[in-house]
Amino acid sequence: MRDTVRSTTTKAASRNPGIDLLRGLAIVLVLFNHLGIRIPLEKSALADVLPAWLLNRLNWNGYEAVYVFFVISGFLIAGNALRRWGSLAAIDAPAFYARRFARIMPCLLALLAVLSVLHLLGVQDYVIHRAGQSLPRALLSALGLHLNWYEGRTGYLPGSWDVLWSLSIEEAFYLGFPLACLLLRRRALLVPPLALLALSLPWARAALHGNEIWLEKAYVPGMAAIATGVLGALLATACRPPRRTVLLLGWLGALGLGAVLLDGGAMWHWLRDGYMLLLTCSTLCLLLCCQWRAGEGGASPLRGFGWLRSWGRMSYEIYLTHMFVVFAVIRAYHALDGDPAHGWLWYLPALASCWLLGAMVERWFSAPCERWLRTRLPGAIDAAAVR
Repeated sequence: MRDTVRSTTTKAASRNPGIDLLRGLAIVLVLFNHLGIRIPLEKSALADVLPAWLLNRLNWNGYEAVYVFFVISGFLIAGNALRRWGSLAAIDAPAFYARRFARIMPCLLALLAVLSVLHLLGVQDYVIHRAGQSLPRALLSALGLHLNWYEGRTGYLPGSWDVLWSLSIEEAFYLGFPLACLLLRRRALLVPPLALLALSLPWARAALHGNEIWLEKAYVPGMAAIATGVLGALLATACRPPRRTVLLLGWLGALGLGAVLLDGGAMWHWLRDGYMLLLTCSTLCLLLCCQWRAGEGGASPLRGFGWLRSWGRMSYEIYLTHMFVVFAVIRAYHALDGDPAHGWLWYLPALASCWLLGAMVERWFSAPCERWLRTRLPGAIDAAAVR
C-alpha cells in the first residue's frame, strides 16, 4: 500500500538518512501485512512474550504504509523539480515524463511479462481466475494506470498484480502534475487546489464506504496524500524555521505517526476517516524535520539502522517483487511445517529474501535500464534525479 513504497521515486534519491529510514519502515510494514494475512503473528509463539495488540499492528499497517509512501513520493519528486528548475512554473514537462518513464517502466514491464508467463503456465497464486477478469484486461489496466479501478469493479487480482494499484494512483497524479504547474504557474494559484485536495482525504474516504476495494484504492484519497507531500516540498524550500521548531515538528510527527500505526483502532474511534489525515500530516512533519535538519548538517544517520535505510533506497524494487517471496515462503511453510506457533520464524527468511531479490533487481536490471534510458530520452539525463 509508493514513490507509495514507491513511490516509487535514483539511489541518490533523498540522500537523506531520515527519509530513507521512513521509506524502509513503510516497505517492511507492507511485507509484514502481506505475510500476516497468511501467517498471523498473533497466532504464533510470539504471542506468549509480546502483547497481541502489538503483533496485530505489525501485521495490519500495510495500507497505512502505502499512504506514507504517497506523501514521501510527492515530497521527493516535487522537491527535486524545485531544485532542478527553480520553480514548478518552470518545470520541463517532457523531461519530467522522460525521467518518470526511465525510472518506472523497466521494472513494471518486466514484472508484467513475468506475471503473464506465470498466468499462461497456470502457476498457482499467479492465475487470473475471477469472473470478468482476463490477462489482456489486467495488462491494459496496469499499463493504463487504472488497475485500482479495475479491481474495484471486478474484485482482487492475484497478489503480485494487486500491488500495482498504488502505482496506478501515483503515476496518474504525475501525468497531470506538470500540466497543472504550467497552467497555474504562480505558487499562489497552485497551493490552494493542492491544499484542498490534501485536506479532502477524510471526506473522500467517507464518501466511498460501501465498496471495500474502492475505499482502499480510489484515486482521490491517494492523490490527496501525494498532494500533501508536494505542499511539504514547497514549504521546505520557502522557509527554514528555528532549530527548536524543527525538532518540535519532528516529535509531533513521530507521535502522530506512532499513534496511527500502534493504535489505529483508537484513532479510528476518535477521528473516523480523519485518522488518515493525521497519518499524512504526521508523515509530512517528519519529512520536513528530516529535510531541514539535513540542510543544517544535523541529519546524522541512526546507528544500527543501515539495513532499514537500504530497504528504503530499494523500496520500489522490493515493492514490485516482494509477493514472489511471500508466495514462495507461504508454500514452504505449509509444506514443511504449517504450525502457526512457528509462523514467526518464517518472517526472517522472508525479510532476507525480499531484500536480496530487490537488491539483485536494482543492481542488475532497474539501475542499468534507468541509466541507459536516461542517456537516450530527451532531457532525461540528470545525475541528481530523484525517483
